[in-house]
Amino acid sequence: MATLPLVSVVAAAENGVIGRDNGLIWRLKSDLRRFRALTIGRPLIMGRKTFLSIGKPLPGRETIVLTRDPAFAVDGVHVAHDLDEALRLGQEIGARLGADSVVIAGGAQVYAETMGLVDAIRLTVVRASPDGDAAFPAVSAAEFRQLAREDHPAGPDDEFAFSFVDYERIRAQPGG
Repeated sequence: MATLPLVSVVAAAENGVIGRDNGLIWRLKSDLRRFRALTIGRPLIMGRKTFLSIGKPLPGRETIVLTRDPAFAVDGVHVAHDLDEALRLGQEIGARLGADSVVIAGGAQVYAETMGLVDAIRLTVVRASPDGDAAFPAVSAAEFRQLAREDHPAGPDDEFAFSFVDYERIRAQPGG
């Protein structure tokens, strides 16, 4: 079985902040539409606190919740108790769905633990620097190359201007 690429999908402020008190700290409908487009039909791996902040499995996706809580169980959600189990489940579910990738959907701890493993990052840079208690790790130019960038002004449903930035991991060239 071929291994599906692992892709982090995240919105982060210019200062790296992704949330506060286990919630989003901005209103960006454009980013929510992008998140849906990038995740529909794919398995999502997320931490328990991120799942609880959403409150339910997202339609059209299969959710894998990573938690150390042995009693955690929610109908319609897969549970993994360590990262290896979550990644294995993501690959199995992704293959069953015919998905083109497995998505890392947060929060901060899960993003940090998988940064060295992801093949790509789909980042929405929010043009703000709010206070927060959760952050996305810095994207290393030595490890990732920027493929695309779209800058957008704040629209009628967006609290801030933002940029969609796509990165891919730099792979060593064979024989190089």
